[in-house]
Amino acid sequence: MSWLPWGITVITVAAIYLLDRLENKLIKTIFEWIPSILLCYIIPSILSHVLDLDFSQASIHDVSKDFFIPLTIVAVMASLSLAQLKAIGYRPILLFLAGSLFIALFPAAFITFFSETELVETTLYTNGFWKGIPPIVGSWIGGSTSQLVLKELVECPEGIFLSILVMDNILVNVWTILMFQTIKRSDSLNSALGITDRLLPETIREAQHEPMPKWFTLLMLLAFVLATHLLFETFVAKVVVLSLLGLVVGNFLPRWNFRFSLKMGGILILVVMAILGLKLRFDLFGFDPSFFGFLVIWLLGHFLFMVFAAKLMNVNMAWVPIASMANVGGIATAPAVTAAYRKNWMPHAIILAILSMATGTFWGMITIHLIR
Repeated sequence: MSWLPWGITVITVAAIYLLDRLENKLIKTIFEWIPSILLCYIIPSILSHVLDLDFSQASIHDVSKDFFIPLTIVAVMASLSLAQLKAIGYRPILLFLAGSLFIALFPAAFITFFSETELVETTLYTNGFWKGIPPIVGSWIGGSTSQLVLKELVECPEGIFLSILVMDNILVNVWTILMFQTIKRSDSLNSALGITDRLLPETIREAQHEPMPKWFTLLMLLAFVLATHLLFETFVAKVVVLSLLGLVVGNFLPRWNFRFSLKMGGILILVVMAILGLKLRFDLFGFDPSFFGFLVIWLLGHFLFMVFAAKLMNVNMAWVPIASMANVGGIATAPAVTAAYRKNWMPHAIILAILSMATGTFWGMITIHLIR
C-alpha cells in the first residue's frame, strides 16, 4: 500500500490545480472561501479518515522533507528580488519577533499570575506538564529540531512528550486553517483597526534578455537540491544553503526565469501541503484537557499580541498570519498561507520561517530559565 499516499497526493494536486483554473461560477465561489492550498491540505486527511488508514509514518514524508520542501524553497527563493525584500522594510520582522517574544515569555507570566490555580499546581507541577512547555516553544518557533533539543535540555518524560506531540499536532492543524481564513480578510481588518499600511505595488523585473529555457531552469534547481542533500546532513543547513543559492541565482544570473521559478514554487507548495495533509488525523484526542486549554489561551494570546503590535506599528494585517505561521507553522506552511493572499510574498515568509528555525532553541532556553 506504499503507493496509496502517492496516489492520493497526485490525484489531489492535479484535481485542485485543474479545478482552480475552470471558469465556473460555483467552483470560483468555493475557491474564494476555501483556497486551493487549503483544499490540498484537507482532502488527503479526509480520504485517510474515510479509508481508515494512517499515513503519518509513510515514506512519502521523508521524500517531502528531503526533496519536495528543499525544491520548493530554492524555487521560491530564486523568484525573490532583493530589491523587493528591502522594500518590505523592518516592521514585518519586528512583528515576527514580537510573536516569538510572546510565545517564549507567556508561560512564565501565566505561572506567576496564576500560581495557586489547579492548572499550575496540579497539571504543570505535580503532573510534570511544565516540562512539556519548552518543547512546545521549540516546536512553535524553531521546528522539530529545536523541539527535540529542548526536550533533552528539560528532560521531558516520554509520556508527557507524546501527549505534547498530539496536542501540538491538533493545534497547528487548526491554526493553519484559521490563518488561511484570516489572511484573506486582511483588507477588512486593516479598515476595522484603522491601519493605513497597504500592499506594496508588485515589482516587475524587466528582463534585458530572453529568459533561459524552463527545462534548464528546472535542471539547475534540481542540481542545487541534489548537491545540498549530498553535502549537508541537517535540514536547517539545507534550508539555509538553498535559500542563499536561490537568492544568488535570482539576483545575479542575468537570464534567470523568474516567472517559471515562481510558478513552479506555487505548484510545489500544493504538493507539500497535500503530503502534510496525510499526517492530519481526526482520532488524536488523547490529551490532558486543562493543559490543552492552556495551549489554546497561549496561542490566541500570541495572535492578539501581534495584532496589537501591528496596530502600534501600522503594519498591514496580512503580516500577522504570515508572521504567526512563520512562528507556529514553519518552512512549509508559512509560504503556503502567504500564497493564499499574495504569491510574490512567499519568499519573505520563507525568510521569516528561517529566522524562526534559527532562533527557536534560544527562545526555548529563555523559557526554561524563567519557569525554573
